[in-house]
Amino acid sequence: MIALELGEIEQIVAGRLVAGDVPAHTVVNGTVHTDSRLVVDGDLFFALPGEVTDGHLFADAAVAGGASLLITERELDVPVPQIVVANGLDALAALAAEVITRVRAVGNLTVIGITGSNGKTTTKNLLRTMLSAQAPTVAPQGSFNNQVGAPISMLGITESTRYLIVEMGASGAGEIARLVAIARPDIAVVLKVGLAHVGEFGGIDAVQRAKSELVRDLPSTAVAILNADDGRVAAMADLTAARVRYFGLSESAEVYADTIEATATGTTFTVHTGTESAPVALRILGEHHVLNALAALSVTDELGIDRAEAIAALESVPRAERWRMEVLTPADGVVVINDAYNASPDSTAAALKTLAQIVRPGERSVAVLGEMAELGEFADEEHDRIGRLVVRLNIHKLVVVGRRARHIHNAAGLEGSWDGESMLVESAEEAYAVLRTELRKGDVVLVKSSKSAGLRFLGDQLGGVTA
Repeated sequence: MIALELGEIEQIVAGRLVAGDVPAHTVVNGTVHTDSRLVVDGDLFFALPGEVTDGHLFADAAVAGGASLLITERELDVPVPQIVVANGLDALAALAAEVITRVRAVGNLTVIGITGSNGKTTTKNLLRTMLSAQAPTVAPQGSFNNQVGAPISMLGITESTRYLIVEMGASGAGEIARLVAIARPDIAVVLKVGLAHVGEFGGIDAVQRAKSELVRDLPSTAVAILNADDGRVAAMADLTAARVRYFGLSESAEVYADTIEATATGTTFTVHTGTESAPVALRILGEHHVLNALAALSVTDELGIDRAEAIAALESVPRAERWRMEVLTPADGVVVINDAYNASPDSTAAALKTLAQIVRPGERSVAVLGEMAELGEFADEEHDRIGRLVVRLNIHKLVVVGRRARHIHNAAGLEGSWDGESMLVESAEEAYAVLRTELRKGDVVLVKSSKSAGLRFLGDQLGGVTA
């Protein structure tokens, strides 16, 4: 974080400074954390109350780690300065907004916001690599995209930061709008409106309205980069005052792709912009990641970055993210695609289609599927749809893990003539016991589920990852 005096932070967050003998003009500029385990000397710790635990209970641990300042909702007996605020989340948002304002005033900061039901983290990672090759860039680690993680990522900027990438997720209306008000993006990217978290929103129309919050309040000086292939995203052009650019597989988009080919070693395509064309060889597995790459290339085009340099950086990215279409090759000759960090109906369908595409003659495709969480009333229907898709894609073997995913197994068995095999097991441990004896050299195994199902660790086991 940029250097700020204790008294300045007190005013920014509308709090009350309890500093003891430490003067209010003392400067702090450490990293901001809500996890006391990450705190080192000089850092700031926000003690936020949560659904599971309360950050105030870990204040002593933060102090022991070296925290120079605590932001709390009640006064604590600690030997370091603290600022007591009415609401910790509001204080975090206010501090992030002020830091962005100050960096804009003294530097040349460009803020890029990214949202969508799928692909946010992959697109963010691609852009981080592409922009970091050009100038100092800050982007969230992992999936820091909510009301806590996104502001913390924003607070990582300094006066020298040229690009700030903000991943914006939501589980309800108004959450993206809140992040937009903090970050005030210069470029906004909307990837897809799908069924991820649809149970929390209450329907696909509500998801569309929530995602449109990213572009709705943009000024005319900003740019909205929209997916031309998703009608719900393309329609957002009518909701924004920003200039609109499109990406997609349609030739009507400013940035589009064709000649797409997915293999077990990556995905190739040709990107077109106007009269210019160039080949791209992604190391990331899956045809569905082409749209994420096109979105990232649209941003770099808008920023005036040399196309060849942008593509070279894009091609250097080895994987989307840990546990996201991560290819593992254990010594037994089996290929494991560990994609079990997150799962929605759209991302699961895309992963299954990739599995079917990359299997060569003589190889077996094996899908190990767990629950797609947060689908609410749509859960049974969408799990059923995935089971039928497995059959239609002629996946050779299906292992469904957990009772909550049982409709995948049931639907596969009802889909008609299929010479594949489906089985339902209760746990990841049972699935591992079965697969360990049945997998053979040449098998390509997809492991896919929501994070809550825990199958990412099963994928690691099958892929020979020990840590």
